Amino acid sequence: MLTTAYSPWFILLCLAIGAGYAALLYSKKAPWSRALNLTLAALRFVLVSMLCWLLLGPIFRRNTTSQEAPTVVLAVDDSRSVPLYSADSTALRRTLTGLDAMTQRLRQAGYAVQLRTLDTAAPAQVAQVRFRQGATNLDGLLTGLQQSYQGRNLAAVVLASDGLANQGRPPVYADFSYPIYPVALGDTIPRRDLRVTDLRYNRVAFAGNRFPVEAEIGYDGFPGGGTATVLLRENGRVLARQQITLKPTQRLQRTQFMLSAAAPGKHRYEVLVEQQPGEFTPLNNTRNAYIEVVKGRLRVLLAGAAPHPDLKALRTALLGNDNFDVTLVLPGIAPLRAQQDYDVAILHQLPSRTGEGREVLQYVRSRHLPALYVLGAQSDLPAYNGLGTGLRVSGAGAQEVSPAINPNFTRFTLDAEAAGRVADYPAVPVAVADAQTGGGAEVILRQQLGQARTARPLLLVAGQAGQRQATLLTDGSWQWRLHEAATHPDERAPAYDGLITRLLQLLTQDSRRKRLDVYPTQDAFNTTDDVTMGVETYNAVFERVYGQRITLTLTDEQNRPRTFNFTNGENGGPMRLGTLPGGVYRYTARATVAGQAQEDRGELLVQEQQLEAGAAHADHNALYQLAQRSGGRLYYPSQLQQLERQLLQAKFKPVIYSQEELKDLIDEPWLLVLLLALVTAEWAARRYSGSI
Repeated sequence: MLTTAYSPWFILLCLAIGAGYAALLYSKKAPWSRALNLTLAALRFVLVSMLCWLLLGPIFRRNTTSQEAPTVVLAVDDSRSVPLYSADSTALRRTLTGLDAMTQRLRQAGYAVQLRTLDTAAPAQVAQVRFRQGATNLDGLLTGLQQSYQGRNLAAVVLASDGLANQGRPPVYADFSYPIYPVALGDTIPRRDLRVTDLRYNRVAFAGNRFPVEAEIGYDGFPGGGTATVLLRENGRVLARQQITLKPTQRLQRTQFMLSAAAPGKHRYEVLVEQQPGEFTPLNNTRNAYIEVVKGRLRVLLAGAAPHPDLKALRTALLGNDNFDVTLVLPGIAPLRAQQDYDVAILHQLPSRTGEGREVLQYVRSRHLPALYVLGAQSDLPAYNGLGTGLRVSGAGAQEVSPAINPNFTRFTLDAEAAGRVADYPAVPVAVADAQTGGGAEVILRQQLGQARTARPLLLVAGQAGQRQATLLTDGSWQWRLHEAATHPDERAPAYDGLITRLLQLLTQDSRRKRLDVYPTQDAFNTTDDVTMGVETYNAVFERVYGQRITLTLTDEQNRPRTFNFTNGENGGPMRLGTLPGGVYRYTARATVAGQAQEDRGELLVQEQQLEAGAAHADHNALYQLAQRSGGRLYYPSQLQQLERQLLQAKFKPVIYSQEELKDLIDEPWLLVLLLALVTAEWAARRYSGSI
């Protein structure tokens, strides 16, 4: 349909203009016949009328309708626990085949059926599903469906699962906008089973000290009681052995081992409950404790110009880690003890405009301590610029910004959950108006104004190992820790605490000026993580150089080596090793930089978690609650026909979408062709008749 923004009476005006123009041009006597004259007048009339009409901006108004069939998503829990807790593998395969048959009949009835698994790469048929996922996040699966089908015709979700979830929040506490019909897989009858359900230990121990490892042993299927043997091993060597009594009236027993910290480094201790005859599975009989033995605590000097909430937030973040010993210094309240030694300093609003804390600054400079400078309203900015921190600042800040993680910073990384919490931190005031980074400075956090990310730094580090200086351009970071504690009341503040502790660990890295520096980007990886290593190479004057070929040899606890090759580029991408089995690995990196052989060594930790073998039976009660809460109903594999009947009888309706399309007529190419044809026809007729 054609329409314009003007009154239809304007069409008459366009016709009048066209008629007047044609009459004016062809009313005089012409050298051609009267019939040709009328034809030429008609062509000019049509041409001018159309041009005038186009000035009114006519548009096409077109209404189109489309129909979306109701969608039923078949979500399959493809974790390892499903076949583990199924009494009969043949029956499980028969159930999967039955779901495929139900899918075909639903499609024949006009439903759109989509298959989803915990892994995003779902096969074409349910019978092709391979149960290989090492963890189960049912909430992530169901929430992802709700987000993917938002605004679409999602009628129902059929969830084939054993009900066991070991990652994410329990799905029974979530609200979903669609009904869920669980198909309960697995067996709910407890099997005869011994398992290590939990280990409690400190992740850091100090060389020469004794420390405890407490093991929680769960058991089922021992009605007459009995005993079990629990071993503590390291590298296959038994360090301790304990006997526990399996009381018929209980399902848990605890035992404790006392160990002496060995040589410094990362250690893996294995707690094993010995398998007994007729036991369901040995997969859950073992758990590992990963402990880092250090020579001593990292001594931190925390000094401020005056009392401030930041000081408490920073102190609390560090004291939550056994690897730090913190001394607070405040002028006039807690003076500096010059005879005490420190490894790193945090200087809050020092140097100060009031001159407070001069002795602290003199102490830090004389000992060449790496330091974290926190700038605020009381900071003496000209004095700070003279410290050579890799950053020059000027002007008083007047904006509030949020932190945004710099993805190009790879010296350490935060996991996905911690990064999400940092992105949710509130805006804080910036202490300076302008900040210019120097050579070698690396930005950890950038400033974000509302939704706009900027290139301006908020937290950065500069300098070589042993002489690094970091700067935080706000004295409001205490609000970040407070916000995280308020939004996650059952936890501490792992994102804030981890950021501060890893920053100080970076500042105090080995002071040798290495020309080849290879390091793990995380303190510890899981077996499902992509293990990544940061790689840096320097020339003789310790400037970063790129394009160097690095050979890394990784050796596991059985002294089996594997080799990786990598060339570092200017984009700063890390070396990716892929997923690795659990354990403590030693690595040796070698490269030839400017004709000289360079070598670096270290350790990395990969934690193994047997999440899918943590129970002895399926959890159909969780599936029942999920169905009731969402408005669905629980079914068993023998009831697939009833499930199919309910879905068909629900008669989910298709959704019809109507869309209005507006398009300017002048954009149509055929219109240009028509106008050119009219002009050409008139010109050709006049030319042929002896006139132009």
